[in-house]
Amino acid sequence: MRAVDTNVLVRLFTGDDPRQVAAAEAFVENGAWVSHLALVETMWVIASNYDRTQGQIADTIERVLNSKQLTVQDRDVVTAALEHFRSSRAVAFSDCLMLETARRAGHLPLGTFDRALGRLDGAERL
Repeated sequence: MRAVDTNVLVRLFTGDDPRQVAAAEAFVENGAWVSHLALVETMWVIASNYDRTQGQIADTIERVLNSKQLTVQDRDVVTAALEHFRSSRAVAFSDCLMLETARRAGHLPLGTFDRALGRLDGAERL
């Protein structure tokens, strides 16, 4: 299966460049794989450059998860991270994904200096 990078995902979810959107849609038409890294970078770009709210970012992640064309790396990990992200307004999606990736790998607690992340189950504030 093909994989996509951040730029392809940004075009798909912002629609800001019609030519590139068409190329991105054609590329993923028969399916494409989305890595954690591409997903996290995409959410950062959308939040930073397109002024999306946390709720809009969460909705975009959900759209990725529900897409028929996109297969997300460790879908259950991303789904768990999204649940944390939706319920914890002060925690970044990347932090939620890092926590759930550590949980999946059996490497808890996740040490952090981040107060908000440190409140989540499985994290330990240092």
